[in-house]
Amino acid sequence: MEQNQLDRETFSCSICLDKLKDPVTIPCGHSYCMNCIKTHWNEEDQKGIHSCPQCRKPFIPRPVVEKNTILAALVEQLKKTGLQPSLADHCYAGPEDVACDFCTGRKLKAIKSCLFCLASYCEKHLQPHYDSATFKKHKLVEPSKNLQENICSRHDEVMNMFCRTDQKCICSLCLLNEHQHHDTVSAAAERTERQRELEVRREEIQQRIQDREKDVKLLQQEVEAINHSADKTVEDSEKIFTELIRLIQKRSSDVKQQIRSQQETEVSRVKELQEKLEQEITELKRKDAELKQLSNTEDHNQFLHNYPSLSALSESTHSSSINIRPLRYFEDVTAAVSELREFDQPSSIDILPPVFKNVIAAVSELRDKLQDILRDTWTNISLTLTEGDDLESEPEPKSRAGFLKYSCEITLDPNTANTWLLLSEENRKVTMINQYQSYSSHPDRFTDYFQVLSRESLTGRCYWEVEWRWRGVSVAVAYKNISRAGRGSECGFGCNDESWALNCSQDGYSFGHNNIWTSISGPGSSRVGVYLDHRAGLLSFYSVSETMTLLHRVQTTFTQPLHAGVLVNWPGDCAEFCKPK
Repeated sequence: MEQNQLDRETFSCSICLDKLKDPVTIPCGHSYCMNCIKTHWNEEDQKGIHSCPQCRKPFIPRPVVEKNTILAALVEQLKKTGLQPSLADHCYAGPEDVACDFCTGRKLKAIKSCLFCLASYCEKHLQPHYDSATFKKHKLVEPSKNLQENICSRHDEVMNMFCRTDQKCICSLCLLNEHQHHDTVSAAAERTERQRELEVRREEIQQRIQDREKDVKLLQQEVEAINHSADKTVEDSEKIFTELIRLIQKRSSDVKQQIRSQQETEVSRVKELQEKLEQEITELKRKDAELKQLSNTEDHNQFLHNYPSLSALSESTHSSSINIRPLRYFEDVTAAVSELREFDQPSSIDILPPVFKNVIAAVSELRDKLQDILRDTWTNISLTLTEGDDLESEPEPKSRAGFLKYSCEITLDPNTANTWLLLSEENRKVTMINQYQSYSSHPDRFTDYFQVLSRESLTGRCYWEVEWRWRGVSVAVAYKNISRAGRGSECGFGCNDESWALNCSQDGYSFGHNNIWTSISGPGSSRVGVYLDHRAGLLSFYSVSETMTLLHRVQTTFTQPLHAGVLVNWPGDCAEFCKPK
């Protein structure tokens, strides 16, 4: 062991604390890595005197160093025999280590610290703590650089008490003076009580982690069910449509697009919640690691010093918010497509009269019947995809209370906002300002029109209200695939066949769709209500004050989910989507 230690000392560089690389020997006889000694002397060039890092012997002028080939050969030979003369294996203390307080000269690493002696010891100097009964009651912990924090700054005594009144560690002299009538206990007793509290919190975190992991697994199963159901529906639809003529093949493509659109909406909803849960799990694990680290602190004072800084747990995402839907999502679509099979072209031809004129009439009737079936089936498929199981259409509400039953919370998508629009109030409010917003580049962003769309896609029956201020705004709905780049009519709300917009200003109202604008009379109000019945193809705009007044109603067929939108044209103008009440 002594011979091995000697070899390590001989073939190690005392500057880098590693085995010698390109070894050189300077005039005093000490050896270093060539780069290490050159770097050391480069730093001494300004002094004009160069010295040995170990014995401090000065050299004038700076010695010229050359590689010690014999020593280099020995180092290489020792490598081949398995000896690694690296000081990494030594017990010498580095800058990041706790050094032994009793070593003289070059200090060794401490392997323990004594909370009674307030000193750190290497293996050699620690031995009396094990051999002598004098040190039997001393508390040994892992090496610590913070031992002096256990000394009272006022009385220079060890702080082994805890004042619950002032929530701080104190020494025995503090107890006799300013803390005499306070609620005090020993640091060990306080640690024990806080340790119990910490374990309870850890158990709570562990339970929450398990619950969230179960929820994530359920959500993953739902994603798989959505994808499987959608894929199966597409497959069935394609098999049915291949039995029909070119018109039916076109409808097959339309059905696929609708299914995929709904699939994207459903998967996006589930994955958004899944991401929130995974973020919560990550935060809980980080918090648990923090509590575990504190729990494993052997120094009572350090434990009590850090305990108050622990942050409280954030509010949990309750499992009740997770709505696991049935495993089959699109079975009604397949059923609607299957209705086409009821149309049997060969049986219709079999009963055609033999007269040619009658054959032509029968074929024309056949064509009309096929087109009717396609139109009706397509309507059923679209409604199935947008409305799900909600098959019964209800009349438009007559009162604001009736509309509020269908209220939904709208948030604006920052990725669609024009760079001169400022979003606030948790992305429910948009204001046009004279300051460019440094949004990240995104293909969904409106580049020229001062517009923004909602995050949420809207189907079924929905109602929301928009509060606007100053000169005027446009309250709109639009398909997701509305163009975003440029100043053409294909981008502006109300200027194309993919959007519908109510322009509100101090001078009155106007409604636009497909770039056809119509002036509308109605009571002025700073709040506009929008009611959408997607299945029924109904879109209504209301002036909302103490009463609700219908401004304009649209009856059409919506072929895709819609997004709420707003356009703000003047600096200082703003619009806010009100929270449902």
